[in-house]
Amino acid sequence: MRGFLDLHSHWVAGIDDGAHTPDEGVAMLRALKLAGFDTVVATPHMRPPMFPNTSDDLVRAYDAMLPALTGPDFPATALSSEHFFDDIVFPRILAGQALPYPGGKAVLVEFSYDAFPARIADRFFDLAQRRLRPVLAHPERYRPVWDDAAVLEPLLDGGAVLLLDLAALVGKYGRATQKAAERLLEQGMYDAACSDAHHLDDVADVARGIERLEKLCGREEAEFLLGDGPRAILDGTLPQ
Repeated sequence: MRGFLDLHSHWVAGIDDGAHTPDEGVAMLRALKLAGFDTVVATPHMRPPMFPNTSDDLVRAYDAMLPALTGPDFPATALSSEHFFDDIVFPRILAGQALPYPGGKAVLVEFSYDAFPARIADRFFDLAQRRLRPVLAHPERYRPVWDDAAVLEPLLDGGAVLLLDLAALVGKYGRATQKAAERLLEQGMYDAACSDAHHLDDVADVARGIERLEKLCGREEAEFLLGDGPRAILDGTLPQ
């Protein structure tokens, strides 16, 4: 399988907990291309004070990487951000000071692993009302989901899209996260799958996750989650 679109990766160097150096970021992109990704969207963190990045900071860091990314060894690239959904970053999204996905129809968000933010379903609905689809990073890692996947239903009703971290399927984040990922996959709750690669070594787990994904849900569904699903998110054509 090829032609994958990765909606979540941390290959931009020196801006968050992803690639440490430009050379590592370049190597990550080469490895992701070999794993089947023809397009990789950079999504460095916007999470003050841990990663106090503004949109301008991320654009500068991304642009600094581009001169090294020439030739057939590299996937096409684009820039967005992984937005921590708190009282600082959420207003930025509403004010147009964040970095939605290319095309401006969806935005990648993450939570604290222990609990969902207050009024999250209402806030997701607010984004949907602005024709901005919230894409929830790695839902399988959130502890409330481990006990009951039904906690995601109000978010889905608010327009959310669930994005699978492929490495979760091979146990990278522990057994509870793996079981949650398998359960969400079985229930058909994911609309796309991604690498969420932070370092070069992560890509091997991503490749194994792709193999595991195909084994669990079949080739046709795996190709959708890795290709048509991500493209529909960017195009704004994914059904509500």
